[in-house]
Amino acid sequence: MLAATAPRPSVRAWPILLGAALLLSLAMGIRQSLGLFMQPMTQSGITVADFTFSVAVQNVVWGLSQPFVGALADRLGFRRVAMAGSVLYAAGILCAVLATGPLALILGTGPLLGVALSCTAASLNLSAAARAVPEHKRSMVLGIVSAGGSLGTLVAAPMAQTLMTTDGGWQVAMLAMFGLALLMLPAAFLMGRADKVPLPPRRAGEATSFRAALGEALRRRAFLVMAAAYCVCGLQLVFLTTHLPSYLAMCGMDPMLSAQSLAVIGGFNIAGAYMWGWLGGIYPKHVMLGLLYLLRSVAIAAFFVFPPTPITTLAFAATMGLLWMGVAPLTSGLVAQMFGLRYMTTILSIAFFSHQIGSFFGAWGGGIILEMLGSYDRAWQIGVLIGLIAGTAQIAFGADSRPTRQLRPAMA
Repeated sequence: MLAATAPRPSVRAWPILLGAALLLSLAMGIRQSLGLFMQPMTQSGITVADFTFSVAVQNVVWGLSQPFVGALADRLGFRRVAMAGSVLYAAGILCAVLATGPLALILGTGPLLGVALSCTAASLNLSAAARAVPEHKRSMVLGIVSAGGSLGTLVAAPMAQTLMTTDGGWQVAMLAMFGLALLMLPAAFLMGRADKVPLPPRRAGEATSFRAALGEALRRRAFLVMAAAYCVCGLQLVFLTTHLPSYLAMCGMDPMLSAQSLAVIGGFNIAGAYMWGWLGGIYPKHVMLGLLYLLRSVAIAAFFVFPPTPITTLAFAATMGLLWMGVAPLTSGLVAQMFGLRYMTTILSIAFFSHQIGSFFGAWGGGIILEMLGSYDRAWQIGVLIGLIAGTAQIAFGADSRPTRQLRPAMA
């Protein structure tokens, strides 16, 4: 039996995991709270189409830049990339604070936040966490870090909504988001300790470049199915974070209910992300991933079929929280399982590009459907249908997720 890895130096895992969870929490918490700003901003000369287009640009830039940022992190290290991204994140929020029209808003919350999220969100943080722990603990630890990444929404959404209703409008709330963004710098520094953890020795046949890693991934059917399903994940989640506040306002609900819903999603996501990471360590990850997509689609259909009430909205938020970021530990675990750690960030970033294509259509497409048809009915129906297709395909065609040929002897 061959050793799976070379002996590691004494690098403590907990600062890396703490930094990764905190950075992910702040990056995603701020980003998932942006939908709360859509209605207030429309009173300042910014249209719904302008706002949803800026979020759509953010997501497509995030997706386009993620593979290159992942390759850069594989080459230069996590710390440099994450700290640079934290600075960009703060700059994007500040640009939105100063926005007096659509151009500044689109620049700040669009390309600037898009590149910043490539440097600070799930792909880099989960890759750093995977490097910090042994293989037999990886799925559970990825679930724990993903769970910690939910705390940001639990804090950011209620804080933003409270400030918008009591202290002077959306600009004050956006300044609070800027303050949270500054806290990303020390978190990125801690997460960057993963650079000190050595990779296993290179094995014969293992990919030696970005191009080779890309070719290896694109030849695996299990990876292609996972990436296609990831597109549907992005569409569903960004549709909800961007348009759920607007949908509830159209139904006459209290604006605070939107913030409470996002907070409940964040709170229940702590348990959900850990649960799916734990399940991925026991059962086949591709089956758990497909089951998650199916359950999420059923939950969306059940909520939108009937007029919302505060109780049904919070129940839906709790259900979605259990199904929200559970995708992250399962997808990251599948990539590590199939391709190893050396180019994990790059390959995971390629899959994430598909996620962001879906996010683009979830944000902008939802706004277009609303403006053309006057309701969100066709938007959620499309999201449910393709979610059911994605979940079924993931279970049926994602089974070949064995390690690549060169990794199998080491993992025997």
